[in-house]
Amino acid sequence: MQGITPFNKYPFKYDQWFIKNKFAYESELLAIKSQIPDNKFSIEIGAGSGRFTRLLDIKLGIEPSIKMQMFSKKRKIDIVDSIAENLPLRSEVFDLVLMVTTICFLDDIQSSFKETSRILKKGGIFIIGFIDRDSAIGKFYQRNQKSSVFYKDANFYSVSEVINFLLDATFNDFNFIQTLFHPLNEIKQIESFRDGYGMGSFVVIKSIKR
Repeated sequence: MQGITPFNKYPFKYDQWFIKNKFAYESELLAIKSQIPDNKFSIEIGAGSGRFTRLLDIKLGIEPSIKMQMFSKKRKIDIVDSIAENLPLRSEVFDLVLMVTTICFLDDIQSSFKETSRILKKGGIFIIGFIDRDSAIGKFYQRNQKSSVFYKDANFYSVSEVINFLLDATFNDFNFIQTLFHPLNEIKQIESFRDGYGMGSFVVIKSIKR
């Protein structure tokens, strides 16, 4: 739970990132939205300040940071105070689970994916959006990790590592979307998304529970 501390200590700084990096945020949002079907009973794990949850029309979120919960609630999102590794939710009830820029802050990514599988119906959809460790922005974050308020204790993952964790948690039938093809300070407009991964720094993986 060490990763929660900076979000409680610097909540406004975190939420301001989305304003400072408006076009990167909107590019990520566009890529994720392309993968979300309509009319699904959905939840976001790691809802943060609710920036993605609200605009993707998801009404329910999991969030352990008290300060982040306050932001999400102001954005009309129902928040469950819990962690991804131990969800206080019934099994096989959701059609879709979303995680955006959350996996690098998890204490145990494998346990969290297995919990996600547990709460999803068979055939349910799990969508993950994250910065690829091997990408340009991923390498930038790692180079500057020690001086970063939020990423100091983060664990970055490659696409292949995330795939292996998903397979172990009974997910398959993967679809990949990528965006953010430039450094953050060079993104001056919304960037389109493309299929696959390996070029864009932000990767969206859509998978299905077996």
